[in-house]
Amino acid sequence: MKTHSSFRLHPSPFDAVIIGSGPNGLAAAITLARAGRSVLVLEAKDTVGGGARSAELTLPGFTHDICSAIHPLALTSPFLRSIPFNDLGVEWIYPPASAAHPLDDGTAVMVEHDAASPARGVRATGDTLGPDAAAYRRVLEPLVRAWDDLAVDLLGPLPLPPRHPLTFTRFGLRAAWPAALFARAMFRGERARAVFAGMSAHSMLALEQLTSAAFGVVLTSSAHAVGWPMAKGGSQKIADALAAHLRSLGGEIITGQKVESMKQLPPAQAVLFDLTPRQILKIAGDELPTGYRRALERYRYGSGVFKMDWALSGPIPWKAADASRAATVHLGGTLNEIAAAEHETRSGQHPERPFVLLAQQSLFDASRAPEGKHTAWAYCHVPGGSTVDMTAPIENQIERFAPGFRDLILARSVRAAPEMEQYNANYIGGDINGGVQDVWQLYTRPAWRLSPYTTPNPRLFICSSSTPPGGGVHGMCGYHAARAVLRV
Repeated sequence: MKTHSSFRLHPSPFDAVIIGSGPNGLAAAITLARAGRSVLVLEAKDTVGGGARSAELTLPGFTHDICSAIHPLALTSPFLRSIPFNDLGVEWIYPPASAAHPLDDGTAVMVEHDAASPARGVRATGDTLGPDAAAYRRVLEPLVRAWDDLAVDLLGPLPLPPRHPLTFTRFGLRAAWPAALFARAMFRGERARAVFAGMSAHSMLALEQLTSAAFGVVLTSSAHAVGWPMAKGGSQKIADALAAHLRSLGGEIITGQKVESMKQLPPAQAVLFDLTPRQILKIAGDELPTGYRRALERYRYGSGVFKMDWALSGPIPWKAADASRAATVHLGGTLNEIAAAEHETRSGQHPERPFVLLAQQSLFDASRAPEGKHTAWAYCHVPGGSTVDMTAPIENQIERFAPGFRDLILARSVRAAPEMEQYNANYIGGDINGGVQDVWQLYTRPAWRLSPYTTPNPRLFICSSSTPPGGGVHGMCGYHAARAVLRV
């Protein structure tokens, strides 16, 4: 629903107003509506979705995911599991393998997903890792077997005490490490080290930083345990389904309305921000005490991204044919190369050989492109706010593992870090994770509080990825924030 720019809102008071309609904002609204609360969601853009939107960015008939494309945590999320996606028209597509990591020898490490036996997928991957087959199984198999228990403790605030202490302790002993050190300590061969480095590089941290291994452990475990699905037709389908479900519960959504002041809001018992600290300060800083304002001012944002989408005349011609069995491909070569690239980025530099995260959705979803044509989606990490054009380095990395890729390009869409922020104000400096997720901000984002979703103002709550568990399409930040509202 869209209103006129005069911003005339429903005169009746609401129990809660949510600013922002990303997956977390919609999750908060749905959770409150399920509890019988009246809710209103306000969205600055003309469509709902936040980081889960899709559009024709290159040529007519080519559907691209603007930000999030593959969803490792979507169906691990207890909240998203509660949504009747089938009834709402969402079809989840599971590629045969969760991820591929090509190497210069013309092979690729394939992270296998076996829905019937996740542990068998671990073993199948381990069997391709030479001297590290047993070590890979030893690291991953216990976590994969206990994935449902582990996910409950991971997808929220710091669990004190954990609901499943043994499983969480086993995870913590792996997660606290710097990823590069963990990979070198656990694995002897380059194949296992490389694939773990690629998983860990999703953290947007230098791989020498503490807790960077947590991302590698979580993402590799989820790849085996539940797979990495995508939504047929694009990530927008997920957001549209959440919005439809909210409306079926009586919730209201107004799009095309940017909130710049608390004075714009209708009366409400609670206001929830699906926004990062910098934006919250602009809107509601005067309603927060000085100490908390200073804590939000100290909140740290991380690396940005340089995002590209392509319309292609054919599928990507990987040297490693197996790479076509996965929608997600990690391009960066060895552990040493990936670690060096991420270190350079965190140091304010632009690597010649960046780590590239690539998705090839149209191989598994024919609705993404005209018949016989294909799409590709990719980004690399850059220093926050960088305006440097990384088109050539990204395409060089693809050509390295798929010679002839450039010959297939019909059109490309390019967004540097500032353009990412211009598109979505939550992406400060191009940071798509809502802030650094290092050891200091992993569970204490956005500030040190017993409940990170609350503020000293009892009416104001935070439900964005700047709260635990952080970035990703899972809705759990919004779910936990809504639960905090209901406890007041």
